[in-house]
Amino acid sequence: MSGRDDGPERPGPGAVLGPGEDVWRVRVDEKACMATGICAGVAPGRFQVRDGASHPTSETAAPAPELVDAAESCPMEAISVTHRATGARIAPEE
Repeated sequence: MSGRDDGPERPGPGAVLGPGEDVWRVRVDEKACMATGICAGVAPGRFQVRDGASHPTSETAAPAPELVDAAESCPMEAISVTHRATGARIAPEE
């Protein structure tokens, strides 16, 4: 144990989240995606490149900075991260 308190532990990719928990929706526009793999490098385990496009490993996820980083890093802005309940855009910034 490191003695550090990094806050509450977040569920991993594909985890089922209970009602009332903060949940994000992650989508990739396959027509805009160039399959560069930047998202998979920025957010390992959150994206897979196959069939000429990136795909999120789960359409919903607990809030995570690497998802914002992946959306902000996409050269085609093909990744969108929104709040599942409200639809508010989280990333990329407009």
